[in-house]
Amino acid sequence: MLATAKRKKATGPVTHWLWGSSAPKREEAHQAKSSTGPSSQASPVLPASWSFPDKQETPPSRICLSLYGNGKGMSSSALPYRRSAPAWAKTTPEEVKDMINKLARKGMPPSAIGVLLRDQHAIPGVTAITGSKILRILKGSGLAPEIPEDLYSLIKKAVSMRKHLERFRRDRDAKFRLILIESRIHRLARYYKTTRQVPPTFKYESATASDMKGPTEAGKLLAKIALESWTNRSLQHDNCLA
Repeated sequence: MLATAKRKKATGPVTHWLWGSSAPKREEAHQAKSSTGPSSQASPVLPASWSFPDKQETPPSRICLSLYGNGKGMSSSALPYRRSAPAWAKTTPEEVKDMINKLARKGMPPSAIGVLLRDQHAIPGVTAITGSKILRILKGSGLAPEIPEDLYSLIKKAVSMRKHLERFRRDRDAKFRLILIESRIHRLARYYKTTRQVPPTFKYESATASDMKGPTEAGKLLAKIALESWTNRSLQHDNCLA
């Protein structure tokens, strides 16, 4: 009898904690009011000059930018709209190609060659003058690097981090960053295999990564000089603005 009474009590009408027993009635009245149609009050008419832009979806390229980019923002340098060489650039395409080949023989990577030509020889863009990029010119001359520059830079960073971990074995953040860098190396190497920019037998191994050939010491020194000259020029420009 006691169990039956408890069961009946549990199945009875439940009182709301805030409105008491009138909560179900209010809900029914609200449903009936909404089912009859729009309310008698007219919706306010907005002026025609008021315009509300539609919500724009973020393209996938911008969504992935924070994942694969080094920084957190989307700002970057933009090339000029005109693709032709400016009138004040008097250097001929043959002279530019000769300079590129000479710097490549000294061991400079393609990115450092572009910086040096811009800062010391007043060449705004190799593509605008010669019609070809620096790497394509080097491939035509047989002076292109064996490993693409971005892949070599990642391998170099991984090697330096492993040397750091040999001294500081408890650096857990460095271990985690090394895992990310090596996964990026494997992904980039897989892409370069599909585009045939590295041999199909190429494989990154941490034990033999330090033996891979890259820019020579002379090329590294020239790249450092070009970077220092660019830094000095940017500091002078900032001082003039200040």
